[in-house]
Amino acid sequence: MTLNYPARLLATAAFAVLPFLGSAASLTAGIHSYSTDTVPMTDTLGTFVPACALGNESFAGVSEILLYPQGQDVDMGIVENGTAVTLGPGCSNGFTQPEEVNEWGNVSHVGDRARIQLFFPEHPNGQMVVVCPGGGYSTVCATKEGYDVAKWMTRKGISVCVVVYRLPNGRTQAPLTDVQNAFRYCRAHAQDWGVSQIGVMGFSAGGHLAAMASNLFVDEITRPDFSVLIYPVIDLRDHEGTCLSLVGEDAARREEYSMQHRVSARTPRTFMALSQNDKVVAIRSSLDYFDALKAAGVCPEMYIFPTGGHGYGFLQEEKGGRKDAIGPDYRPLFMECLSCFLENVKK
Repeated sequence: MTLNYPARLLATAAFAVLPFLGSAASLTAGIHSYSTDTVPMTDTLGTFVPACALGNESFAGVSEILLYPQGQDVDMGIVENGTAVTLGPGCSNGFTQPEEVNEWGNVSHVGDRARIQLFFPEHPNGQMVVVCPGGGYSTVCATKEGYDVAKWMTRKGISVCVVVYRLPNGRTQAPLTDVQNAFRYCRAHAQDWGVSQIGVMGFSAGGHLAAMASNLFVDEITRPDFSVLIYPVIDLRDHEGTCLSLVGEDAARREEYSMQHRVSARTPRTFMALSQNDKVVAIRSSLDYFDALKAAGVCPEMYIFPTGGHGYGFLQEEKGGRKDAIGPDYRPLFMECLSCFLENVKK
């Protein structure tokens, strides 16, 4: 089978795809224009970055594409061969300063360079996941809740689109607009990539964003085929930082954007995982969402682990003093449960 993937790949500027490998300055000074032309991909990998170049044998190749090549001040998305593939930004979030990347790979001040990072497996199984890292809508945790997810998913044959989305900065719609444009781009190229099913996945505030994508979609293109929420913020009352970053002090908007109120029969099948010792986001937030899904006739699946707390993501090794908080006893079970869901949701 011949697959078509984006031709302009980051063979040398790996820091632009993997922000934790380089400094904020190098990330900002990275590649500023991206081609979205496609070329055939063969078993020899062609022009793709080989797996060994990124230290992970599960990637057939990676690519990074700006969602708004003309910036936020121009209401235009990605155009290919004279045809608009995605929509424009709708509004600017006002960030004009360079992005900053901390030692953990968390990206702040995302504005004009909102982007998608595409990771392709050597043997695609037909699934793709659009990943929304967390960060309280004040940063994007692009490593443990982005790149590390892609490493695990691609080993299972699942293609991954990590969204380094615009932070609200007073513009509530900005993050969701970026995720919906990620879906538009991926749907437009799904056949080229051997993808037949695209779901959404999110962590913490990114779980809230994934829940918004699962309930506030505007058409079949932007509706996820399934939803994976990991220690998500659902009710905005349960995490003040997320709430203030997204909607501010407006009580009515807090209710409007608390996702347990927006569930319908069209909400996709959902997997949820969290820890009973989470001291950041109350687990009742997820329980309320679970009940709303059941009431709407949607099939929910929930796992509450005794360890992990909040923010463990897909970090499975010690990095800079950070350890896998869910621990060796429950990490394999978490992965097994998620694997089972992803396999069953294909049927």
